[in-house]
Formats: sequence, structure tokens, C-alpha cells
Amino acid sequence: MAKKPRRSAKQTATKRSKRKSSRSAAPRHVPTRGLYGWITHTELASRDPAATKAWCAKVLGWTFKPSFHMPGGGEYHLFAYSDKGGGGIRPTGPAETPGSSFSVHVADTRAAFEKALQEGAEEMVPPTRVMPGVTIAAVRAPGGVPIGFSGP
Repeated sequence: MAKKPRRSAKQTATKRSKRKSSRSAAPRHVPTRGLYGWITHTELASRDPAATKAWCAKVLGWTFKPSFHMPGGGEYHLFAYSDKGGGGIRPTGPAETPGSSFSVHVADTRAAFEKALQEGAEEMVPPTRVMPGVTIAAVRAPGGVPIGFSGP
């Protein structure tokens, strides 16, 4: 069996630096074309996000990515329940009741939002960029059902 060549000190330092910078970089997302129209993100609003996260990991077997700070305060805990779907757990707002919501993966969030409004939906959250590669929006569809959109 052939021995692997040893890395130089410079190669080892470069690899460590890349690993460290990838951990501290802002979250990023690359849209998945084959999932347009699918519910791919479920958000849980919790009075105790850390407890909800621990429970979901133990009971449901969900895996979590590193949490990150939210602009308004608190931590956002990203989870995956499959290789095609996941979501996040966040703290509830001051007058908010704990609950869940979902987002449909779309090719163009702004276009989906505008089409929804043209077809009779009411605006809830206008298109908002939340991280590189992700813009979200939400509408109240006819019948009162909230529907989220997520995509570029």
C-alpha cells in the first residue's frame, strides 16, 4: 500500500484557515432547481428555541447546522429532516403564539409574490433578502391560509 504524501506546513495551515473561515462565514444557500413548488422550509416559532431544538433532535432525529444570530436578537437553529427539506427554529415575537409555518421553494421569490397578489392573495411579508441566495416573502392566500415563498 502506497503512503500518502505528507502535507507541507503551508498546505496544512491553508486547509485549517479555509475550515475556520467557512465556519465563521455568513450562512449561504444555493437554490435546488428540482424542488421548485415543494415545501422545503418549515419554521418553528418557540418560546424556548433551545429546548425545542434538543427535543426535535432526540425525538424526531433531526440534524442541526450551526446556529446563527438573528438581526432582531436570538438564535436561529437550522435543521434538516431529509436531504430535501428542513427549516429553522426561532424565538417567538412579543405577542406571537408559538407555532409553525412553511415556505414553498420558488425560482424567483419576487415573481411568485407578485403573481400571488395578482391572483387574490394579501401581502403579509414583502420579498426580503435574508442571506446570500435566499429571499423570502409571505402572503395570505384566499381562505386565510398563510403561504411563504423562498428562493433567489
